[in-house]
Amino acid sequence: MSPLTFVPGTGCHLLAAAMALVKRRATAAFRFAAAALFAAHAHAAVPAAAVEGPIPATVAPGSPVHDYPFFATDRDLSSAGYREEEYFLSGSASRYTTPAGATGAVIDSGHPYKTRMVVRRPVDPAKFNGVVILEWYNVTPGYDNEYGWLQSGAHLVRSGYAYAAISAQAVGFGGVTVVNRLKAWSPARYGTLDVTRGGQITDDALSYDIFAQAAQALRNPAGVRPLGNLSPRAILASGESQSAARLTTYINSVHPLHRVIDGLLLHSGGSDLIRNDPGVPVFRIFSESDLLISFPTVLNKFAVRQPDTETLRTWEIAGTSHSDWQFYLAAIGHLTARELGPQPPDAKCDSPSRSHVPTHYVLNAAYDHLARWAMVGEAPPAAPRIEADGAPLQMLRDRHGNALGGIRLAEIAVPTAVESGQNSGQGSVAMTCSLRGANVPFSDSTLSALYPASQAYVSAVRQVTEM
Repeated sequence: MSPLTFVPGTGCHLLAAAMALVKRRATAAFRFAAAALFAAHAHAAVPAAAVEGPIPATVAPGSPVHDYPFFATDRDLSSAGYREEEYFLSGSASRYTTPAGATGAVIDSGHPYKTRMVVRRPVDPAKFNGVVILEWYNVTPGYDNEYGWLQSGAHLVRSGYAYAAISAQAVGFGGVTVVNRLKAWSPARYGTLDVTRGGQITDDALSYDIFAQAAQALRNPAGVRPLGNLSPRAILASGESQSAARLTTYINSVHPLHRVIDGLLLHSGGSDLIRNDPGVPVFRIFSESDLLISFPTVLNKFAVRQPDTETLRTWEIAGTSHSDWQFYLAAIGHLTARELGPQPPDAKCDSPSRSHVPTHYVLNAAYDHLARWAMVGEAPPAAPRIEADGAPLQMLRDRHGNALGGIRLAEIAVPTAVESGQNSGQGSVAMTCSLRGANVPFSDSTLSALYPASQAYVSAVRQVTEM
């Protein structure tokens, strides 16, 4: 596959209705200028991590011996011409100041670390589209969670991307908390990993440099080549929720010091504004939940709305939740049970839990748009924001209770349920339920009034998805 050749992912046609509402803003002149701007990086300013591996998997996933990559994918990669490999990365990391929205500075250097990186890539360079997605593992559940891969892995494989994920934070594998997931899960495999300098640095201050050195090891490896014989044209960073918040700090304060990535996709996270001059394209994707929820340390995303610029795009997806039904099936299914044992049932919320609007279709499109934006300066289309009014802002809804505005997939444009980013729960599950949103099916009478016959529904869906 030649660079910039993207195979449309299954379901991407559902974006047709939403994208018919938007206009491309980039002119040919701007695209040329943007490409020149984004290409001007100092990729060699940060050292590449030393790479060891690939670390052999001596047993099949699911073996109680656990001598294989944690959360090894259950996708059939070999039939698609892909392989999965795990590497250990080591080096000497710096700590940085991270002033809000501004370039930081080195506090000190010389802190040894050792971590891991999982790579899934085409075997044949002809299948490679030239783009590497580098995900910062989300560690909210107390272990490394690859939200981006779980939602868009099938699309990334179909489209020829290489994918890598880096363990940058201590909670993922041990050294700070009692969870110590990776080390307890496989002491023999992961017992030597450490990003805390033996427990001396407990605030993940080394995580930004570890991430940058991992990116450099993919782009300019000093020895072992994690991508094998693939030569990347662009490294795109990606993170969801907690890891998107870390990457927001990274792009604002650390990226300007060495500029080792070519673009950034932030999904459902980040409580800070993006600086006006990041130097690379930044794509923010927000679910409906993200605009509504507020925790003591997390502002709702109404508070960090910014207008689109030459380097920033924001898409808001009506009816979606922070943790939707598709992700629940992918992540809380057999993979988590395989690695960590049987999981408790989904929390009981006040409304039926988890939106059924498929966020991953929009994410698939966003990866493709970001790749073109980073490599040739072709900016993504702007999209309408979810509608809100008042002080404080309140989301506006239609007569059914679905949000107005935003990117509107078929589940919202031709509804059969109230699909919402909102939900509530009692006691300890209140916060959890607020992240999951709701799917409340319409009554039979409402469905009959909207769609007197099944063909009426089918025709309405076709109208919004094929326009």
